[in-house]
Amino acid sequence: MSEKTVILSNLGKDRSNPVAELVQVACQFDSSIILESENKKINAKSIMGIMAFAPKVGMSVHIVADGNDAEEAILAMERFLVCG
Repeated sequence: MSEKTVILSNLGKDRSNPVAELVQVACQFDSSIILESENKKINAKSIMGIMAFAPKVGMSVHIVADGNDAEEAILAMERFLVCG
């Protein structure tokens, strides 16, 4: 299991549909990926979950990945959420 906390800083700036793209990033990995913030805990591979999560710039998000590619999943999610 790998985990990391990040501050969202570039979500959707240059994207037409950042929610769908975030789910696509998560779905590239076999590991389960959970996003946690403000007492919300959602599956990053669920578009409905991400929509309910309502990610926004400045939000602190704890990313937890569990599986054989967990570290790679964490890095990819961080890259999307922080660097764009």
